[in-house]
Order: sequence, then structure tokens, then C-alpha cells
Amino acid sequence: MIQNAIRAARLDLDFYNTIEKDEQYTGQAALIVAITSLITGLGTAIAAKGFIWPFIVVTIGGLFGWLVWSFLTAWIGTSLFDGQTDVGEMLRVLGFAQAPLVLAIIPWFGIVVGSIWALIASVVAVREGQDFTTGKAIGTVGIGWVAFLVLRGIWTFVF
Repeated sequence: MIQNAIRAARLDLDFYNTIEKDEQYTGQAALIVAITSLITGLGTAIAAKGFIWPFIVVTIGGLFGWLVWSFLTAWIGTSLFDGQTDVGEMLRVLGFAQAPLVLAIIPWFGIVVGSIWALIASVVAVREGQDFTTGKAIGTVGIGWVAFLVLRGIWTFVF
């Protein structure tokens, strides 16, 4: 699994094309998301100087966010940009695209760098998972990211 996370973080196109169709990688993708959500929660809690509540909210938000993000990118890509995918494929490719978020253990710097890297990996993942151009992937991720940030803001405000 670690080698797969490294391949995903390196933006290995062959790897993304392999996991897109192979349902056996769904569990690994979920584990990557769980681990990076825990790490991001810990990094956020350290930065906030308050452990329990930020840790819980960010960790649960990361797992829930992965599900929402996968549904959004599948719907946006197929509806607006004629992509060819389903939610399962998006769960796998976007789960592995979160691998760079392991850097979030470093408060502030790691969270920012890991998030930017994961966003770039998401564009690659969506492009390969939807089988369309980089421009369409950027459009899908851009529209989805704005919608995701709104939903995440609501989540953070509520909790």
C-alpha cells in the first residue's frame, strides 16, 4: 500500500489507470483517506493548540469529504464534460490522490503544501478516471472544489 501511495503522489498515470478499473483498490484508497484524515486532524489540532475538537472535526470531515468529493467529481465530469466514470472509480483515484496529505502532520507548512499537491494529484486522478482532457479535469475539479469548500465551510461552522 505504501508503494501505491508513493506512485499516486508521484502522479504515476499508469497507476491511476490501473486503480480506476480495479475494485480491489477501493479498500486501500479508503485506508489512505483514513490515514491522511487522521494526520490532517492531528496537524490541525497541533496548529490550533487544542486537541480533541479540531482533531475529531477534521478527521471525520476528511472521510466525509472524500465521499462528497467523489460524488461531486463523478457527477460534474459526466454531466458537464462528457466524462466516462462512476462513483467507485472516483473513490479509488481520489482516495489515492490524497496521499500527499501525509505532509499535514507538519502544522501550517505541511497542510498547505500537502493540500496543493493533493489538489494537483486530484486533477490527474480525475483526468485519468474520467478519460478526458486536462482542461476538462481542471474544470471538473475547479467547479467541484468550490462546491466542496462551501460544503466543508458549512460542516466547520456547524461543528
